[in-house]
Amino acid sequence: KAGATRKRPVLPSEFRKFYDRGDLPIQVFHGAVGGKIAWKVDIEKLDYHHYLPIFFDGAREQEDPYRFLAVQGVYDMLERGGPKILPVVPQLIIPIKTALNTRNPIIMCTILKILQALVKSADMIGEALVPYYRQVLPVLNIYKANNLNLGDGFDYSQRKRLNLGELIHETLEILETYGGEDAF
Repeated sequence: KAGATRKRPVLPSEFRKFYDRGDLPIQVFHGAVGGKIAWKVDIEKLDYHHYLPIFFDGAREQEDPYRFLAVQGVYDMLERGGPKILPVVPQLIIPIKTALNTRNPIIMCTILKILQALVKSADMIGEALVPYYRQVLPVLNIYKANNLNLGDGFDYSQRKRLNLGELIHETLEILETYGGEDAF
């Protein structure tokens, strides 16, 4: 065994440091149904060059509230970011690669779902990611055949999209669809 799929240690992220210091414009809003993020600043006014890479880095956190705030923060920022996202794409590669290199299936599933949302969030992002495929895709190659063969059984992880092999296949299809003519 070479240890290619062995889980790597997950070091504390920049997100945790910034959140503990109180430097992020977010807090947990405890509502009747689960938690939400209460943004202290309007999301459209945020400096995406500063905050989006920090939130992406926090997506590899495993401890709540850090994990919840980082992942939900990324989705909120991608949903409302529009044209502000494209210039930040090169800065997102290292946090994405770091999260994938943890080789932790739960973290990998989270980051793949975020990667899909990133590609679909605004125009030209799929094409902007093409030059960085060499950094992101090799880890996916290790796990792409990681599907469950259940025969005629049920896969209950399907609803939560936690089947790593299936999620990798789905992500690669989205990258190919949105990546323009150079993404093959």
